[in-house]
Amino acid sequence: MEDILIIMGPTGSGKSSLGVSVAERLGGEIVSADAFSVYRGMDIGTDKPSAQVQRGIPHHLLDILDPTQPFSAGEFVDAADSAIKDILRRNHLPIVVGGTHFYIRALLFGLFPSPPRIPDVRAGLELDWDQDSPAVYQRLAALDPEAATRIGPSDRQRILRALEVREISGEPISTHWHRHQKAPRYNALLTAPHRERSDLYVKIDSRVDEMFAGGLIEEVEKILDSGIPRNAHSLKAIGYRQIVDMLSGCLNRDEAIEQTKRSSRKLAKRQLTWLRGDWEGQLHWVSPLEQGGADIVCDLWSYFLGTAPPEEAENRNGHEERTTHRQPLGSIR
Repeated sequence: MEDILIIMGPTGSGKSSLGVSVAERLGGEIVSADAFSVYRGMDIGTDKPSAQVQRGIPHHLLDILDPTQPFSAGEFVDAADSAIKDILRRNHLPIVVGGTHFYIRALLFGLFPSPPRIPDVRAGLELDWDQDSPAVYQRLAALDPEAATRIGPSDRQRILRALEVREISGEPISTHWHRHQKAPRYNALLTAPHRERSDLYVKIDSRVDEMFAGGLIEEVEKILDSGIPRNAHSLKAIGYRQIVDMLSGCLNRDEAIEQTKRSSRKLAKRQLTWLRGDWEGQLHWVSPLEQGGADIVCDLWSYFLGTAPPEEAENRNGHEERTTHRQPLGSIR
């Protein structure tokens, strides 16, 4: 299996800048694992790394689709596999960076064979969603709390699919996840920048303020003016849906900002829960970039490859939970 490096973490943790700094040191290229950065024209609200942030490091899976086009986990895996092969062919290191953890899990372990779709079942669920989407999410939370926690309340496609699988098969989708655990598809070193939750929330709030001041409203207006419907899946992303509501007269500007902050903090909390639950004992928490995080990740990578002693990473890192020489990935719990 090929060796890859993964930098994941909650929104606002500094994954993108850390990934670029690590890529500069290790001769790497970035493969984005973000569900919304694939869309052209959605730059500010997704915090897509600018050319200045990228610093000449090749980035893959950015700006590959129009906002009207769907993008499934299976399509992500196919695109990421292709990018990783191209990067390895150039003798560079693939560095997967992102916060869409379902994509990362699918990349590492594949997708489970799910029941076939039944159009009438799906149509009924879509009608329910259009009438009262929060109630549909609460239905999933009652039937399958694990899936609801992983998916979150705004991912329409995955919420409806989880309920569809439950109705068709009679079993929660999380049961299917566990039943069809597979051996890993890559040798992967898993890392994530660590920030105290209070610090993370401050950064999230500050970033939201910067996005609104930096033209996020105008970005959404431009997307809508191009003919993208207001109910497009891409516009359900945090920040975008609040501005759509604002432009529809449902919120004022201050309310849109506050709801974006609150939704972003809730997302970060869910992501932290997922990271600490599913990857316990396999994920290496590292200091953020401004505290020497890139050097720590590079030391861990050297040790992962068997070219450096673990003390180099342990001495630098105040947040390292576990360092095991080429530790194989286990099945996701």
